Amino acid sequence: MAAKIISINISPKKGMRKKAVDTAVLKDNYGIEGDAHASGKWHRQVSLLALESIRKMQAKGLKVGPGDFAENITTEGVELPVLPIGTKMTIGEDIELEVTQIGKLCHSRCAIYEQAGDCVMPREGIFVKVLKGGTIKVGDEITVVQGSST
Repeated sequence: MAAKIISINISPKKGMRKKAVDTAVLKDNYGIEGDAHASGKWHRQVSLLALESIRKMQAKGLKVGPGDFAENITTEGVELPVLPIGTKMTIGEDIELEVTQIGKLCHSRCAIYEQAGDCVMPREGIFVKVLKGGTIKVGDEITVVQGSST
């Protein structure tokens, strides 16, 4: 199965639930246009979380789906947490991303953690910087160019 985008999620302010959009513009060394976390000049420009990780939380009885973990891009078919920092990937024909961080420290327990006693984003979400931007859409293919996608 080819890896692909399942959902694209943005929010105008930090701390808000992200809403799904059909397409989004990734700007070089900045992030997703219109998303609160896009700011350039840092390594966490865009966040990704696999649908496979979301399904782990659904298996615990949570009614969660793409975007509920505040990820910008929900993927399917690529094992994100095993990609080493520095791994490059493409979306569609010419958008280029580079993995800059695996997981993140959660400073406060989110609503998902409170409900389930666990959250996958801190362990299995990844962050990337935009090397070459463009427009992405749901269903676009994701290719790992350098690194392992075991």
